[in-house]
Amino acid sequence: MNETIQLTLPDGSVREVPAGSTGLEVAQSIGKSLAKAAVGIQLDGRIQSLQLPIDHDAAIAIVTRDTPEGLEVIRHSAAHVLADAVKQMRPQAKLWKGPPIDDPRFGFYYDIDLGDEPLTNDDLPEIEKRMRKIIESNVPFVFEEKPRDDAKAFLAEHGEVYKLATIDKIPEDEPITFYHSGDFVDLCEGPHVPSTGAIGKGIAVLSLAGAYFEGDEGQKMLTRIYGHAFADPKAMEEHRKRLEEAAKRDHRRLGVDLELFSTMGELGAGLVLWHPKGGFIRHKMEEFWRQKHLAGGYDIVYSPHVARSDLWKTSGHLEFYADSMFKGMDVDGADYLLKPMNCPFHVQIYKSKRRSYRELPFRWAELGTVYRYEEAGALHGLMRVRGFTQDDAHLFVRPDQLEPEIDRVLAFILDLLRAFGFDDFEMNLSTRPEKSVGELADWEKAEAALRASLEKSGLPFEVDEGGGAFYGPKIDVKIRDSLGRSWQCSTLQLDFNLPERFDLTYVDPDGGRTRPFMLHRALLGSLERFFGILIEHFGGAFPTWLAPVQAVVMSVGERHAARVEEIVASLKARGLRVEADVGAEKMGAKIRHHLWSEKVPTIAVVGDQELEAGTVTVKSRVDGDLGAMAPEELGERIAGLDASRA
Repeated sequence: MNETIQLTLPDGSVREVPAGSTGLEVAQSIGKSLAKAAVGIQLDGRIQSLQLPIDHDAAIAIVTRDTPEGLEVIRHSAAHVLADAVKQMRPQAKLWKGPPIDDPRFGFYYDIDLGDEPLTNDDLPEIEKRMRKIIESNVPFVFEEKPRDDAKAFLAEHGEVYKLATIDKIPEDEPITFYHSGDFVDLCEGPHVPSTGAIGKGIAVLSLAGAYFEGDEGQKMLTRIYGHAFADPKAMEEHRKRLEEAAKRDHRRLGVDLELFSTMGELGAGLVLWHPKGGFIRHKMEEFWRQKHLAGGYDIVYSPHVARSDLWKTSGHLEFYADSMFKGMDVDGADYLLKPMNCPFHVQIYKSKRRSYRELPFRWAELGTVYRYEEAGALHGLMRVRGFTQDDAHLFVRPDQLEPEIDRVLAFILDLLRAFGFDDFEMNLSTRPEKSVGELADWEKAEAALRASLEKSGLPFEVDEGGGAFYGPKIDVKIRDSLGRSWQCSTLQLDFNLPERFDLTYVDPDGGRTRPFMLHRALLGSLERFFGILIEHFGGAFPTWLAPVQAVVMSVGERHAARVEEIVASLKARGLRVEADVGAEKMGAKIRHHLWSEKVPTIAVVGDQELEAGTVTVKSRVDGDLGAMAPEELGERIAGLDASRA
């Protein structure tokens, strides 16, 4: 080994240090403040623990706690401490894994088999208390590499059967590594902060869930303990407040409270029942969706829910997607499968006749219900289901039409999302991976067109080099909701695979056969998931154009009931969704019920004064008290909010 090594810093400068120096020693040689903020080191692009020695020339960067990479190291270390705290409380518990995660609610979790000593939500404060004590003790994280046989013997001695199974999946040529912190030892490749104290005080233990070992329903259900960690306590406290607000807006709770939807439970896990109010909102969503598509030059198509397995063999789904497809049924001696996607059916429409270059582009849109098998532990309200309606479209275009069609689609995506109240977007371009199908020239043309369209939008975007699917590059659009959470909704995906598999062509101007470009496109993603996002974004308080009940007119007393019924009838005659409340409850209770519990956008009151003046007194959930209005003026206000989608 050389006595010294050369380390190249991000600014291009080179620092010569003794071979075997740790990342922390390098950070200290650069500056005390940098070393204090450091939680890891990037060595030739890979993050590793500061406490590990460096024995070769390399490009390095010090990873500080305020960076995304630094937070990941902190959260991984916090998961380790969480497991330590749980083992103190439940010594017989068996550990599986505890990774940092990219989730708006949580920063890490640990999956643990608690055996006959389960934990409840009441135990979470005690786990967090023990974590804080471990952090305050500031014990070092110590790295250890063990021979494979020794590692297995150690884990077997301690009954860590899930860790033993993990070792069996580690390739023979890779090291088996552990991290110690005090008396606690865990199979782990790291990285970890130098000591538990470097995690800081910004931690929390948040919730419990179930998770099957290896994600397999045939395996044992483990307890998943979720937590979070931030670089400072203030950020954690702000996150707690956001979680409290998110809990109030949870679409599963509001779906019940507002009678919007329910799920089938044991009679059909992951399948959704739309109740009348939720069904009406869906109707408005679909109505608007169709109007926009017809105005945008699309044709509406419909396709079956099932097809013979031959279709899915040709498309490649049976080869690459079978685990996510429901088992088939025998029909007249042939195997039929529920569709997981709409695209092969749209391809069949294209193939139904000979196509000419003069006909292209085709823009075919469908609200098609598809069925995909999701593991029971992954099901989550409307966000992850087994049957959902895909807001789908497929475009078949000539090469010269590719860029303008991509421009149209991206503009359409942003226009539709803005109409539903979203205006904060994250854009991502994913390019050709190492393994791909299709001609390189087509990939280059498609990527250039996607990039040009993103640049024309004027919105910032990130490029995920090599992150595209094997069959084509894509644009993903995320929306940010009222709580600042990001949701993946819209996708524009090129596909060089299906046109090849199904031999799609059109007759070009020279009479030859040319293969079209195919674009997959979803704007909302799925109606179920997008509806769940809308519920949480608006907290169940839908804008007037989506609200199943736009206004309630209430009587103060029995003598005002006839006038209320008359006003409601006139407003309904205008096509407005208005209801009467002529019950005997006190006015304050009525207002609270309709405006805040039922989240009706507008209420109007008729009492003696209003009866005499021929008016109603109006209160808006958003704008507050609006004073006296003639019923006709109230109707104009509601109709205006409806038409403008304000």
